[in-house]
Amino acid sequence: MTNAFAWGFTRKLIAIWPLFALGSTSALLSISGGPASPELRYERVFLLEQPWRLLTGHLVHLGSSHLLLNLAGLALIAWVFAPGLAALQWLWLLFVSVFAIDLGFWLLEPQLEWYVGLSGVLHGLLLGAALLDDGLERRMRWFLVAVVVAKLLWEQWAGALPFTAEAAGGPVVVAAHWYGGIGGVMAAVSWRAGRVLAAGGANRPVH
Repeated sequence: MTNAFAWGFTRKLIAIWPLFALGSTSALLSISGGPASPELRYERVFLLEQPWRLLTGHLVHLGSSHLLLNLAGLALIAWVFAPGLAALQWLWLLFVSVFAIDLGFWLLEPQLEWYVGLSGVLHGLLLGAALLDDGLERRMRWFLVAVVVAKLLWEQWAGALPFTAEAAGGPVVVAAHWYGGIGGVMAAVSWRAGRVLAAGGANRPVH
């Protein structure tokens, strides 16, 4: 039983290595880059010359409180969904969430001069994982989805939740949460659609 427990725990750790890598990289860049990390943050005027900011902008933070808040959210997501998703699924959720946020910023938020933080990606991870985790009880799945969607809709209507700006140490860009959530849903739907198509192809008779 001890060996089985150890193997199960090891499998969980292996599955969430993308989240561990994300958190570690974010912490290192945020600490080394200093507050708001001017050289790494998403800053619209520099994107064509410095396209890496499309990625690093999500990894750096306003300060230590902003970083710790997002790392705590990442750890909670890892703890809740570690048994249910494979590493490749986490990578897909990360990729699509980041892409959706950057595309939304570029096309729909031209007034946004700069942005830092992982919170938009976290919303994508949370919604995507809730939709992809087959081990999640049905009512819990839709409860989580409903809570996150309600939060996103509230933010679109009334702005950031009370005290979140104070906790983060600066203004909250709620558009990042919205686009990240859309990206998470798109990633989950496309993953499931790909699995259905793959299963259909495998079961198709060969003539």
